[in-house]
Formats: sequence, structure tokens, C-alpha cells
Amino acid sequence: MSRLWARSLRGRVTLVATAVAALVLTPVAVGSVIIARSLVADAVWSDTRDSAGRTVTEVRTGALRPGATVPVPDPSIDLIQVVAPDGTVVAASDAARNRPPISGVRPPPDAGAIDTTSCRSGECLHLTAMRVSHDPGAAVVYAGRRTPSVLATRTLEVTVAAQLGALVALASWATWAVTGWALRPVAAMRAELDEVNVGDLSSRVTQPRGEDEVAQLARAVNGTLARLERSALQQRQFASDASHELRTPIAGLRAQLESAELYPEETDVQALVKSCLRDTDRLEAIITDLLLLARIGSRVDVAKERTDLAELVRQELATRKDKIPVRAELEEDVAVQGVRLQLVRVLTNLLDNAQRHAESRVRVTVSRENGQAVLAVENDGAQIAEEDRERIFERFTRLDAARSRDAGGTGLGLAIARDVAMAHGGEIRVEDHPDGARFVLRLPAV
Repeated sequence: MSRLWARSLRGRVTLVATAVAALVLTPVAVGSVIIARSLVADAVWSDTRDSAGRTVTEVRTGALRPGATVPVPDPSIDLIQVVAPDGTVVAASDAARNRPPISGVRPPPDAGAIDTTSCRSGECLHLTAMRVSHDPGAAVVYAGRRTPSVLATRTLEVTVAAQLGALVALASWATWAVTGWALRPVAAMRAELDEVNVGDLSSRVTQPRGEDEVAQLARAVNGTLARLERSALQQRQFASDASHELRTPIAGLRAQLESAELYPEETDVQALVKSCLRDTDRLEAIITDLLLLARIGSRVDVAKERTDLAELVRQELATRKDKIPVRAELEEDVAVQGVRLQLVRVLTNLLDNAQRHAESRVRVTVSRENGQAVLAVENDGAQIAEEDRERIFERFTRLDAARSRDAGGTGLGLAIARDVAMAHGGEIRVEDHPDGARFVLRLPAV
């Protein structure tokens, strides 16, 4: 049973709670027994001292003569004797009349009274011995009673031990029940996760209400499932895109090479090489972009650093040779935490897209809005229709024939920009602009 509990978090928590309850309650129980016994004993001795004091007063005043019956002021203190120095019982109460001296303890002359216990023939007494006077030959008054059962037996200890066991058992049961109730959502999540398969990662676990650790675990599990689903979708998309987009340049290469093989005397080798190199360059560009899309947001690119967007734009513009001049309006100290090379790629893609479609003007702005870093690229080319503003971020999407593969690019630039934005906790979208197209990247500022 203990091995079964050791394998269970619920069992381990219950064992720990039981041990803690026992460690905490045991000293409390022991202390309670000690205090209770001490209080009872002090109460008994207080009564015996009171009774002994009254008897001493009667002896001193002469109200109690030798051989007389000692009156009992407290019915619970029924054993009272006046004993001479030679051990003779001078006077006694009715309950102590036929007894030998109930104690041999004699207080010293300078002591007022002594509280003590005496056990004879299996009977134990709690009593007080008090001298009648300071004279060494003075009589001693003994006042006592049979030891209360709570002190004479182990009843109190047994009762407290039973209560201690009950409390520890109650704590153990309560911990087991509460832990089981708390872990019920975890068991449900485990069952739901067992039903998730590689072919379908769209399932999500049930998220409990509240903000406790189990709810946070459910959110983390759902976040992980979402990332896995997105990764699997990217892999399938990569395979689909690769098979579809690579087929055309490969087919063109094959056709040209086969034609050159069939008609070598009619082939212009220089033209053939140039054409093959163009197709090869396109193949390389497509493969590079597809691999980048597959890597964005993965653990491969974890080298995030603080990047100043204004400085990034200045450095990129300094290396470009664009046909249309780019006007920059850059707010200083607008920084983000991200992968610098990916952010440069987003800026490059947006600028390339703007250069392809601008008529005479391209503008780049960097600003801070509501705790976000905003990078916007505008051009005065054709506006993008409302219904196309989401579709253009899909892979290999082109809105018209003018945007052909020969016009430059692989058709993956905006898809890469969107994935980079999402991997950095931001977004990219097309916003309204009266004079053309405006692409806006928003990222959390630092």
C-alpha cells in the first residue's frame, strides 16, 4: 500500500500531511496532558492546604482538643490527622480515625507547609503537611484525599491519545479527499491528452475556472498543443508548398536541358546557362524562404536581443540601392526584444514589396504607441482591397497577373513577415492609407 501511495502525488501529499499533523499535534497532546495533570494536582493541594490551615488554627486556639473528631471544612478533603512528634495520632477526622499516620513527612520548623503524595498498600494520597507552630516539638496536621483518578490512572493519557489518533486520521482523510478533488481536473486533462493523436492536434484540454496552478497548467498545455498544431501545419504546408512551387522551375530546367540534349547544334549555350542559372536562383530563393518559414518561432532561433528599430532601419537603408528613394521618419529609443536577423528580414521584405509597387514614394516610420513599437512601410502604389488584406499574407498569394513570379520575389515575403511578427508576440497587417498601401508591424516595446 505504501508503495502505491509513493507512486501517487495524492498519496505522497496525504502522507506528508499526516506526518505533519502527527508532528504538530503530538507535542500539543503531550503538553495538554502535562498541563491538565498539573492543574488538577495544584487544585487538590490548594484544597488540602486550606483544610490543613483551618485545622492548625483550631489546634492553636484550643478549639480542637486531643481525641476529638476533626471537623471537615471541605468534604473532598476527608482525611485529616493531627500527629504528635512521636507519631501518635492526637485527633483525626472520621475517615482517618482508624488509620495510622497518613504520612511520615514532617515540615522543618522554619517551613510553613509541604505538599506531597503518599502511597501505601496500593492506595495513593495527595496531602499537605503543616506544622502547628515553629516549635520543634509541635504537632503536625495532615490534610489530604485519595489521589483523583485522573492522576492515579492513565485514563487521561488514553483519552488524549485516542483523540490525537482521531484528529490525525481526520487530517489524513481530509487531505486525501481535498487532494483528490483538486487533482480531478488533472486526471481529466490526462484522459483528454491520451486521446490526442499526431494526425489531429486540434483538440484542447478542458480549462478549469480560476487562476490557480491547475488552470495555469491547462492553459500551458493548450498553448503547447496550439504550437504543436501550428508546427505540424507548417510542416504539411512546407511539403505542399515545396512540391507545388518547386515543380515549375524544375520542369523548366528539365525542358531546357532535354532540348539542348536533343538539339545540341541549335542550342545557344550561353543563353541556356543564363536561363538555367535564373531558374536555379529561383529554386534557391524558394528553398531558403521555405526553410526560414519552417524555423520561425522554433527553438532554433532563441537568440533574442534588445533591438532598436530606428537604428535597425538606418542600417538597412544604408546598404540598399533602391530605384525609389525611401523617406524615413524615425522616433528614437523604440526597442523590442527579438531575433535581429528575423526583424531585418521583415523590414527587407516590406521594403522590397513597397519598391515593386510604388509609383514615386516609399516612406518608413518608427514610433511608440500604447506600449507597442510600431514599424510602418508605406508606398503610393495601388491600394489593397479590404477583402484581400488577410489573403496577401498567405504563402504564394498574388492579387493579379502583374504580380507574377518574374516581377521579383518568391511569393513568401509577406508570409515570412507575418510568422516573424507572431513569433515575437506581435502582429502585422494592412491599414487604411489614402495614397496607396500601408503595412504596419506592431511588437511589444521594451
